Amino acid sequence: MLYKKSGYPEENDLVACTVTNVQYNSVFARLEEYNRTGLIHISEISPGRIRNIRDYVKEGKLIICKVIGVDEKKGHIDLSLRRVTEIQKKQKTNERKQEQKAEKILEDLAKDLKKEVKTLYNDLTKEIFKDYEYLFQAFEDAVENKYDLKKLPHGKELDKIVKEKISPKTVTIQGVLTLNSYEPNGVVIIKEVLKKSDLDIKYLGSGKYSIKVVAKEYKEAEKKLKEELEILSKGFDKKVVMDFKRRE
Repeated sequence: MLYKKSGYPEENDLVACTVTNVQYNSVFARLEEYNRTGLIHISEISPGRIRNIRDYVKEGKLIICKVIGVDEKKGHIDLSLRRVTEIQKKQKTNERKQEQKAEKILEDLAKDLKKEVKTLYNDLTKEIFKDYEYLFQAFEDAVENKYDLKKLPHGKELDKIVKEKISPKTVTIQGVLTLNSYEPNGVVIIKEVLKKSDLDIKYLGSGKYSIKVVAKEYKEAEKKLKEELEILSKGFDKKVVMDFKRRE
């Protein structure tokens, strides 16, 4: 990736690292955004006893770590693999994928302009990084018309390709709706009420239905979900027992 940061990371930062050297009781890893090397002690690899450190990490593997200590004078960075939650790992991995997508857009533009991609990247990010930490963030806002790419070098061409390649940002809320009825025509009641709903509903079996709400903002998605569940509840009119549980 072209994206790099200067200096050192801060304690508790999440960083993408590539394993470079696995030893008996420690691992060395290169911090991809900083071009610096950090150390993971065996006690920070995984909870519990570790018999073989290579069961968890291998040279060349990309991992997400948490920074647990920084000594700039000595040039030491201490990392932890076990303190990173699955949600944090997913978020950091997605962040990295998004930035790679943004850089790929610049690669395509550089080919069209017959320019060196690194030169184009530096020219554009010189301005973008005044307002954003990542390139992809600026592109997302450009799609929502919250940031003007046209003011940048080759901005018109960039704006066009960004809006072709990146979809508007959305928020999704998902859950499972369980419906039970002891009425003789309970199945018919359920089908008729669900037909009138604007929710994305799919039958899972055994009286369970998946529900998905997509909106531009979280508050909007929450409001839509609440309103639609209230409409369903009124439609069933106590003839159907309804229970909704969110999916994380």
